[in-house]
Amino acid sequence: MKAILFAGPFVLVTAIAAAPMQSEILERVLVKVNGEILTKTELEQRQVAAIREKVSQRVDPQALKNDGELKKMLLEVTPQLLVDVIDEMLLLQLGKEKGHKLSDDQFKSWLDNLRKTQDLQDDQKFQDALKQEGMTIDDLRKNVEKQFLITQVQRDEVGSKLQITEEEARQYYLAHKDEFVEPSSVTLREILIEVPTTTQKGQAGLNVGRDDEVAARAAAVRARIAAGEDFGKVAAEVSGAASKANGGLIGPIATAELSSSLQQLLEKMKPGDVTQALRVARGYQILKLETVKAAAIQPFENVRDLAADKVHEMRQQKEVKKFLARIRGQAIIEWKSAELQQMYEKQVAAQASGGQ
Repeated sequence: MKAILFAGPFVLVTAIAAAPMQSEILERVLVKVNGEILTKTELEQRQVAAIREKVSQRVDPQALKNDGELKKMLLEVTPQLLVDVIDEMLLLQLGKEKGHKLSDDQFKSWLDNLRKTQDLQDDQKFQDALKQEGMTIDDLRKNVEKQFLITQVQRDEVGSKLQITEEEARQYYLAHKDEFVEPSSVTLREILIEVPTTTQKGQAGLNVGRDDEVAARAAAVRARIAAGEDFGKVAAEVSGAASKANGGLIGPIATAELSSSLQQLLEKMKPGDVTQALRVARGYQILKLETVKAAAIQPFENVRDLAADKVHEMRQQKEVKKFLARIRGQAIIEWKSAELQQMYEKQVAAQASGGQ
């Protein structure tokens, strides 16, 4: 059997043989929130999840084999975890007081949508996914219900304060125009002359003779366009790309999405210019630059809803922060660990002053 040791207020993520008294130690109460308890085990579970998340983002997760590194990471994650778990407890308590409850139909609708979007409609695949997450269907429902209650409480307490007027959206737009810049883009036409590949012993390879032949064909196609033939008509006739159905038209494409070499090539061209035949992975490609659109600030009329969403999000964060501060102040929070209390209060103070 494996267990997680507790060192002071922190967890050491170290597997050891369980001792007979550990079951009692693991259920030590750390804090009471309006009479509801948070145990050492519950905090440890959240710490482990937070550490795993940090590990997944690390370039060198092997460094975490060092106990000193683990303690350092725990110092980083624990203060915010304490704030989050107490806020969650307060919101859930309030949700239950208000009589909010996730109905069977609501859970079924949520679950059906999850299974559809995650391609888990097959029962066995769904059960395997639950097992991989170490969850049962009951665990999943409890998690969903928690989030449902929290969302309902926040909607009740904050939602009425989040009506955004057009003028507020306009003022945000005027103060943050750099957030509404449409990136530069280009529209191209292409002709692709494909080079056939040969297969020997199950491996595809380049046929040098055919490559020279296709290069000559591509040069001849390029000459037809230079002589005045319509690029779109030629593309529809000879191109091997899917875009031939549209006369070779591709785009608009954000300039940032193009390779640096293609960006450099297009910078030297003006609309109407046509490249020479370029060697690409599938063969030879000829490009025509149709249009160039420089980066530009979008007019308010085009981004009204986006600006309103940004104001809504900003105000929601502010109002939720005020609401949480109020219910924390009304709660009876009884700490059993002075060190954890100090961490919690320091983190709350930092958030109140605009920090993390």
